[in-house]
This record gives sequence, C-alpha cells and structure tokens, in this order.
Amino acid sequence: MNNLRLCLGVAALLFATGAVRAAPAASLDQVRASLRATTTMTADFVQTAANGSVQTGTLSLARPGKIRFQYTKAPILVVANGNWLSFIDYEVSQVSRWPIRNTPLGVLLNDDADLSRFARLVDAPPGLIAVEARDPKHPEYGAITMGFKTDTAAPGGLRLLGWTALDAQNNLTEVRLDNIRYNVSIPNARFTFRDPRPKAVPGKTH
Repeated sequence: MNNLRLCLGVAALLFATGAVRAAPAASLDQVRASLRATTTMTADFVQTAANGSVQTGTLSLARPGKIRFQYTKAPILVVANGNWLSFIDYEVSQVSRWPIRNTPLGVLLNDDADLSRFARLVDAPPGLIAVEARDPKHPEYGAITMGFKTDTAAPGGLRLLGWTALDAQNNLTEVRLDNIRYNVSIPNARFTFRDPRPKAVPGKTH
C-alpha cells in the first residue's frame, strides 16, 4: 500500500507539469550525477499534505544537508542545517528536530549517496523519470519518490520537478517545484532560525 501511495502521488505530480514528450530512459547513475551537480537550488513550492491542505512558499537548498522551507502564510518553518532537520512552530513556540539522515529528505540532501543501494526507478509518464528511495534496514525513516524530466539547462541534464515523501507516521506529503534556479549563491544564515522557545532564567524555578 505504501508503494502504491507513493507512486500515485508522484504520478499526479508528474502529470501536473504537462510534460509528456518521449525521452530516453534515465539510469540511477544519471539521477545521481544530476543530484551531485546541483550544489544549490532555490524554487517556489506548493506542498499538499495528507489531509489535502495546501501550503505555498519558497525553498532554498544547499548540498550536503541543508534545506529551508519558508512558508508564505503558515507560522511554521522547516530548516536543515547539515545535520538536523528542525520543524519550528512559531504559533506554539515549539521546535522539533530529527537527524537529517533519518528523514525522507536525507537522500535528496546527501552529497554522495549511492542510489543503487536503496533506490530504484519506478513507472512514470512518458518522458519523465521517477525514483523511489527507502532504506530497507530502517523503514522507520520513511521513503521519498522524486520526479525528474530531461532538461539540458539543468545540472546533469535532469530537472527535479518535486517529490512525494512518506514519513514514519505513514503521512504522505507532495511537494511540487516551480521557478527553479540552480547553483546560485545562498548565505549560510538561510539555514538557521530564530528559536521561539522561552529562554531559561538562571536560578528561577517553576
């Protein structure tokens, strides 16, 4: 069921691009080369959650290990600083975090992932490429299915259209990208955040 949900999600994502031209089949090595050639990236994103809610915003990515989802309207922020993926909810002043390698985004942000160990090509509309990645030794890390299309202007000749991610709680999230810019300068400060949690006062007890 999880495989079916991921494939259906990425199929909808790929069809939404309107790109249906036939193209030579890609290999995992080509996908890996494209990811490695993408050192940084910025884009607009549309995120659809498992409950159907939709959020928009801007994405900044710097490999290895750094990503930022800046939401347009929601009082939340998602940031990975190279080691940790943090979810910040400013409405309730809460921060949750996980090792980035233990999340579906780990494969996207890994600088030199050997895709042959944990990824495979899956069915996609003509002219498009879909790659599903999951760690069979750690199913609790979830899975990600990334969608690509051939594009000579993109690093490695493949443009990342977006992905569907299945987390440890079996929630499926779809992210669609637009207005992508590759290998642009992004300051390191982009991958930090303002901590909303109250500061402890020395000597004060509760």
